[in-house]
Amino acid sequence: MVYTKRNPALLIIGLIMVGIWAAAEFNLMQGYIAHLGGKKYKYASELTTIPLWFGVIAVVAGLWQMLGSHKDGNLDYYGSTIAGAMFILLIAMLVRWFIAPEVAVFSKTLGKVGNTGKYWHKLLGLNYVVIGILVGIIIVNVFRIPAWAQNGVRLSRLGLKTGVILLGTLYSAAELRNLGGLSIVMIGFFVLGSVGMVLWLGARRNIPNSMGGVLSAGMGVCGVSATVASAPVVQAKSVEIAYTIGTILLWGVGCMFLFPIIGNVLNMSHTQFGAWAGTGILNSAQVAGAALAYQPDGIETLKVAEIFNITRVLVLPIIVLWLAVWYVKREDTGENEKVNVGRVIFAKFPIFVLGFILLFALSTTGIFAPPLHYKGKYFDNTKPKTMLTAEEKKVLTDNAGKVKLKARKEALQRLIANGKIMSIEDDTQIRGLANSKVMGKKSGKILKKAHKAVRHTAKKIKAFRKWITWLFAFGLVGLGMQITVKSMRQAGGQPAVIGGIVGFVKASLSLVVVLFLISDKI
Repeated sequence: MVYTKRNPALLIIGLIMVGIWAAAEFNLMQGYIAHLGGKKYKYASELTTIPLWFGVIAVVAGLWQMLGSHKDGNLDYYGSTIAGAMFILLIAMLVRWFIAPEVAVFSKTLGKVGNTGKYWHKLLGLNYVVIGILVGIIIVNVFRIPAWAQNGVRLSRLGLKTGVILLGTLYSAAELRNLGGLSIVMIGFFVLGSVGMVLWLGARRNIPNSMGGVLSAGMGVCGVSATVASAPVVQAKSVEIAYTIGTILLWGVGCMFLFPIIGNVLNMSHTQFGAWAGTGILNSAQVAGAALAYQPDGIETLKVAEIFNITRVLVLPIIVLWLAVWYVKREDTGENEKVNVGRVIFAKFPIFVLGFILLFALSTTGIFAPPLHYKGKYFDNTKPKTMLTAEEKKVLTDNAGKVKLKARKEALQRLIANGKIMSIEDDTQIRGLANSKVMGKKSGKILKKAHKAVRHTAKKIKAFRKWITWLFAFGLVGLGMQITVKSMRQAGGQPAVIGGIVGFVKASLSLVVVLFLISDKI
């Protein structure tokens, strides 16, 4: 079968991208950019680079599709995905650069919401991530995916998984020490609790053991991956797998939109929201969607969410073994086909998690940034960008009496004496002092300036951050194009009820735990 069709769509997409670049490069949209934010418009540099690169690729590939000869084979199949991939990318570009900023402009004309101090678009999380997913959902349910784009739309999952793998470059042993222990405790409690709760409810609502087993893995561990991995050991039927995936999709889509709104209402920190999303939301793609919806122009929330999510996936082999024993005890009549549990775990374990772990290990060695870098940054005061001025030192000296803690006092004295932060330990104290705001607003700005002067982000890390953002933007628009009303209806009666109860309990309890036990800085 030849998949590549002679269709002008890809060529047209490429020309649109090149047109966007030309309009930005030659200042033809200067007035519109001023309308969207002027100097505060964040994407000016992207407009003059990214659409040109991908526009040229799309034009060349489009000409090849229109004029070339195509034969059955791998080249034909993979070449046929380019049009759909560029279709998703064009939508992501339009949403990120124009539609989301336009929504923000309109939102600001409505004023702030009550006494929240936030505009509607901030409160509802209407940024390029959420809007991109919504646009994808509208396209697939209202207009349908064109035939020439279908293969490429399926490719969007690869974008999400590649993004998760690259996230490994932003972690280090120092950061894992802060997040790892807590994530293991929380995930262990909520994963085991969710699996046990589904099995308990399933027994009381008289659903088949195979249905209960596969639903417990999907709701407790990591969504679709866990569903597929556990299905053989509980001998789940195709319809039961479909019900489980439908339940996960129905619940996960709701969480993806509701979590950011709740986080904004509660003023959760990036660390708190990341921990909550990584614990309470089921699927990796949905976790990423919620985290980026909460913090669309930063990576901190996504990093915390994904380390909790990865920890959850690592529990998958334990859950599969548990379900294998549970199922055999409840249903073994001596006639059931024996399943090689070890082979199932090896075959179905998500490969992207292994990629994440590999890049994390490489990152800790310092191949991307010096070892023990924290949040993509590393301590280096040999070439500080700025030293404290005499006037800034005087401001700090005048307010030094407000500092009570001995360690902070000593770090402040060294900062004043040297004009810069001298050690990682002092940097920790100075940052804490700045966050405490005890020395006043002016002193706080000086302390933050001193901190930023010695905490540097490696160039490689900056590049990874940029590409990770685009990979997730691409993947989440494509995810939206795979969320159909029909697929969510597959949840069925009892699975949807049980999944809803367990999902609500897990999300609510994990929210309480996060709010009470997790601060902005773990």
